[in-house]
Amino acid sequence: MNRRNLLKYFGYSAVASAISESPSNSLISETGVAGSSALNGAAFNQLGYLLDGEKIASLPAHDAADTSFQLVPESASGKGSAPVFHGMLSAAQLDEASGDRVALADFSSWTAPGRYRLLAQGRRSEPFSIGNDVYRDALRLSMRAYYGQRCGCAVDLGGGYRHAACHSSGAYHRTSGRQGAVANHGGWHDAGDYGRYIVNCGITCGTLLWAWELYPQILRGLALNIPESGGKLPDYLAEVRWNLEWMLSLQDSDGGVWHKQTSEQFCAFILPEKDMLTSYIVGTGKSPFKSTVATADLAAVMAIAARCYGAYDPAFAGRCLAAAKNGWNWAVAHPDIPFTNPPGIGTGGYDDRHCNDAILWASAELWRTTGDAQYEQAFLSGAAALPPETSIKAPSWPNVAPMAYWTYLLAERKPSEELKSRILKETAAAAQLLIGRRSSSGYGTTLAPMDYIWGSNSVAANQSLLLLIANHFQPDPHAVQAAIGNLHYLLGRNCFGVSWVTQVGANPFQHPHHRPSAADNVAAPWPGLMSGGPNARPGDQIARTLPKLPPMRMWLDDQSAYSLNEVAINWNAPLVFLLAAANAHPL
Repeated sequence: MNRRNLLKYFGYSAVASAISESPSNSLISETGVAGSSALNGAAFNQLGYLLDGEKIASLPAHDAADTSFQLVPESASGKGSAPVFHGMLSAAQLDEASGDRVALADFSSWTAPGRYRLLAQGRRSEPFSIGNDVYRDALRLSMRAYYGQRCGCAVDLGGGYRHAACHSSGAYHRTSGRQGAVANHGGWHDAGDYGRYIVNCGITCGTLLWAWELYPQILRGLALNIPESGGKLPDYLAEVRWNLEWMLSLQDSDGGVWHKQTSEQFCAFILPEKDMLTSYIVGTGKSPFKSTVATADLAAVMAIAARCYGAYDPAFAGRCLAAAKNGWNWAVAHPDIPFTNPPGIGTGGYDDRHCNDAILWASAELWRTTGDAQYEQAFLSGAAALPPETSIKAPSWPNVAPMAYWTYLLAERKPSEELKSRILKETAAAAQLLIGRRSSSGYGTTLAPMDYIWGSNSVAANQSLLLLIANHFQPDPHAVQAAIGNLHYLLGRNCFGVSWVTQVGANPFQHPHHRPSAADNVAAPWPGLMSGGPNARPGDQIARTLPKLPPMRMWLDDQSAYSLNEVAINWNAPLVFLLAAANAHPL
């Protein structure tokens, strides 16, 4: 019986234990029988751990006298197997976010590469790896997931994960100030739906291109097996370009950018080629019809693209830089044109009403790319109105100010020393807050109870991005440990013992709110997609059937629970960034 039906028939007391069910639990008994609850087994990174990194599993705290644990080779079978490591479980601690009492098994000092199992509390875990290449395939899958999200072409990932060419044409919506048909220029389906949204593409492509700039040694040779493989562009940049071309197509000749391209309402759970609803370019509904945030976000991303593609395709890089400059000019001339869904439009709004952070980001990226004084002056003026003390935190699509401040320091140019000092101070303070918070987490995550919102897993990944940037500026092994600790959380060290990335780990989630996964007649979901994760403020009918539980427990593996289990391109982006960092040694 699924969790939704348990709620319906048995009420809160039964559901409180059923919620922690794990169909392929991470600890199995010595007889090979799976445990009935995640609280009967260990929660750990199901892929494994880096050689020199922290290696900790979270186990339910028992009052039994046996508080030891062992590490045994994968091939070890049953009692009497020779362990390679002995350790003692920590004292029990209460994890506030889950309500669990947990004890920690710390085997960080074991650095021999190989495949192992944990043996504790009379049970042994599923196998996991220790080595410096344990996350390589996860990086490939999470980045290749973007190929699966392509719009406007046939897609074939292998294994039955394919769809025919879709959304071959579109039209201007009456809210755009234009009329008539338009050609489709590709892009990525945003999430579980088939819409495409400039604002969400902004943080997505910005994060992916930053990963390229910071970890090129890992991403340059990443083989994605996409149609462009073997061409002049590395696969990674070729995949990102697919979406950049669509973004460019939504820029008007005056430099402004329309907000999105979607149908008026979401389609049914069908494959994309079956969606016959008109794909409209949607505007604000009144002059000037384009939005400030969409325009500034495009300007920022295209300024980054001009840097990343110049060595491979100077002509494309030039197009990107021209688009960035035109977009910046428009945004500065129209600094406060917000977007809300016009009447009759029910798709995602991405209605960020605060435009100044997006202009700040565009100004900083253009200064980093060009060195032109006008962009730095605009950035410094914007920083005075939006100081780093109030702005530096984990980035998100409504808050790209951190990206602005960090790129200002990442530029190989001479910054304002006063502002540099403030940015470094505030970034370090934000990192230390996360590091300190992690020390009280029984599952080693930096998330606070208030962070369990819609897309909380992306909050964890973006907090890791912050920690990695802080380490880049001022090396701190504790920041790196905290960043990778969130990866452990996402890949299994959580109260459900579940990997929140499809087809990654021994017990990945199975039922994303994702139309292709629901409509393709393949049992397992499309690979490499990260669930939004626990949400203490559920926003859909299925999620609201959950009783009030501790925030980490507010999750269901249910296709219909979109506020808990949807996937999205902006959630995968910081995961790719984090995995790229985890594959870079030393960080």
